[in-house]
Amino acid sequence: MSTGTTGDRKSAVLQGTLDLMVLKTLESMGSLHGYAIARRIEQVSAGSLAMNQGTIYPALLRLEQRGWIKGAWGLSEAKRRARFYSLTRIGKKRIERETQDWERIAATMSRFLEPSN
Repeated sequence: MSTGTTGDRKSAVLQGTLDLMVLKTLESMGSLHGYAIARRIEQVSAGSLAMNQGTIYPALLRLEQRGWIKGAWGLSEAKRRARFYSLTRIGKKRIERETQDWERIAATMSRFLEPSN
């Protein structure tokens, strides 16, 4: 994911936000390998996010360690060995909590962005 440096139009994303994007991607698309998850996030963001291996794979590892997703080895569309990720029961429940947390943060930020009266 981009670092958001000056002149760079891609946005940096907070860790919790990326976690929710991964969870929602798996919820809507089913089991996917890491590269496909990254490309889907870029697609849904209409190109405003650029995912790289140094961003997506640590997120997948973190989510797997928390028990929110599980990984299993399989073959990609290109017949290459790849790790496919899917939501666990705990992960499905966690989506609701993560969504509520994000909505609360977004509402707070919205208040800061409103013009002062």
